[in-house]
Amino acid sequence: MIPRTRIRNIGISAHIDSGKTTLSERILFYTGRIHAIEEVRGGGKGATMDFMPEEKLHGITITSAATTCQWHDTQINLIDTPGHVDFTIEVERALRVLDGAVMVLCAVAGVQSQSITVDRQMKRYRVPRLAFINKMDRTGADPFRVVQGIRDRLQLNAILLQYPIGSEDQFQGVIDLVEMTADYFEGENGENRVKKAIPEPLRDEAQQARDKLLDTLSLFSEPMTEMLLAGEEIPKELIWQTIRQATLSLEFTPVLLGSAFKNKGVQNLLDAVALYLPSPVDREVVKTAESVSVYPNPDASLVALAFKLTVESFGQLTYTRIYSGTLKAGDTVYNSRTEQRVQIGRLVRMHANKREDVKVAVAGDIVALLGVDCASGDTFCSGEPLVSLEKMFVPEPVITLAITPKKQEDSDRLSKALNRFQREDPTFRLSIDPESGSTLISGMGELHLEIYLERIQREYNAEVYVGTPAVAYRETIRQQATFDYRFKKQSGGPGQYAHITGWIEPTDEPFVFENRVAGGAIPKEYIPACEKGCREAMESGKLEGYPVTGVKVVLDGGSYHPIDSSELAFRSASHQAIEGAIAKAKPYILEPIMLVEVETPHEFMGRIQGDLSSRRALLLGSETMQGYTVIRAEVPLARMFGYSTELRSLTSGMATFSMEFACYRQS
Repeated sequence: MIPRTRIRNIGISAHIDSGKTTLSERILFYTGRIHAIEEVRGGGKGATMDFMPEEKLHGITITSAATTCQWHDTQINLIDTPGHVDFTIEVERALRVLDGAVMVLCAVAGVQSQSITVDRQMKRYRVPRLAFINKMDRTGADPFRVVQGIRDRLQLNAILLQYPIGSEDQFQGVIDLVEMTADYFEGENGENRVKKAIPEPLRDEAQQARDKLLDTLSLFSEPMTEMLLAGEEIPKELIWQTIRQATLSLEFTPVLLGSAFKNKGVQNLLDAVALYLPSPVDREVVKTAESVSVYPNPDASLVALAFKLTVESFGQLTYTRIYSGTLKAGDTVYNSRTEQRVQIGRLVRMHANKREDVKVAVAGDIVALLGVDCASGDTFCSGEPLVSLEKMFVPEPVITLAITPKKQEDSDRLSKALNRFQREDPTFRLSIDPESGSTLISGMGELHLEIYLERIQREYNAEVYVGTPAVAYRETIRQQATFDYRFKKQSGGPGQYAHITGWIEPTDEPFVFENRVAGGAIPKEYIPACEKGCREAMESGKLEGYPVTGVKVVLDGGSYHPIDSSELAFRSASHQAIEGAIAKAKPYILEPIMLVEVETPHEFMGRIQGDLSSRRALLLGSETMQGYTVIRAEVPLARMFGYSTELRSLTSGMATFSMEFACYRQS
């Protein structure tokens, strides 16, 4: 068995089209996991990690894919995640369970909108990362500008560990600033890494870059500081150790260079993953919802998180991270949410959509369970007490479509498809339009829902009529309002009685419930029912029936009847009390605002800014790069439908754009 210290659980994340999947394909090739390189776009079988038909059709990653490979004495458990913001939940749940990450940036475009989102997600889960500046062979590649962008826009202490040997179509390799050697990549697929002396014209520049690196690293190492002051040569082992310690403490971000498509620099990145990113035993101790510390000890009680589900013909496939203990095929464990016993049938290790049976998984492993009935985010544990790992962040949907089956025989197939998708994807929501009775599907964007509509037709052979997209508005409150509600019903037999008092007020959180009831005015067993009633009241606002957000409910008193009070009575009382309080708290409508980045040739800049202004955009600024301009703006989602067609028309198809959710704002 491989020592825990030689395991790396890493994810590859980036803005769309930065080359993540191309990089993953090279990693699999150089580690011997695959024996032929396939491209994302270019015929053939397609990239290994993009195995869904929709991924091959659209040329993008839609679902995260896991695999395991071996680099020298290090086992790398790798998850390739999507770059498109519509599939951000895939990045979110991958980073929730990974120990380290590789953030890929384009050498031309640098830090883009989804790079900022990925950075925010990595910081949320305190994931140490390397940065890999890809596409060094592209026209306009400038790694130094990209590093400055990482420092300025992401507020990371980023420093190059390498110096480029040429750039654009003259990019030949990299200079390793730790070992001070020039690395070239020879052979048909760059498989032969050849170390040579640094080219004479680059020696001074490389030495300056190394001095800057050592000066930065000396802040994290007293021995290195003393050696620098004494003018002594710094051993490479001390440099490696210092980079690793500073990376694990999130105080330093090593930056590497390469071109995955041209097969340059990937082996150096693999070395850096093994050298600098954490093993399962290096990561911070995991906390549960009960504030219990979980250590990566194979001999301790089992604690494991089900972080992703896929429903297939044979049953459910549950991707699971083992945080503590050991899990064997045939074991019986507890699901702490349902408090039910679960028997583990088969354990498998995934390689994209292929499975390899394993008998045992221990702390630090990522495996998949076959045929286990559970929900995403459930915790499996053994023994007492039952613990629950903290839930992952799930963004709210921003767009809704109404769909109806074309034929009666499509109804059952559609229902199966929608129920499956809702189980697999926490950002895919289902509801019923109370007026028309049609089914409403909500998601993170037009592409997100478009992919699901394609899957409904391909996988379930069901055809649907699709309504026009609708924006997922929200309602919120402007001020505090009190409630004092008494619920009484008498119908011959036992009555119903509940009385609650308190207030609501605005908050930055979606919903907060605070219990301040003292002296047993409301028995403790009825408090969860009160919270449930409050949540139900938030599902539909008073203005337009949109969900209500940004409300804190404080329950501070009430009364009960020893015979007539029940959970149902307090749930009903809370529901009606909060509805009344929201009506008094000056509610107003919120609309989703999107962060839009348009990349355009200079000559179209004025035309695009004018068009964005007509869409009620708040222009945030622009950045001029070699040959093109990046325009950033915040625009209401309601004004962005069909924008891709309009942008093509404005720029003769020469501009591209990306869009991600920014915030809710008063409409």
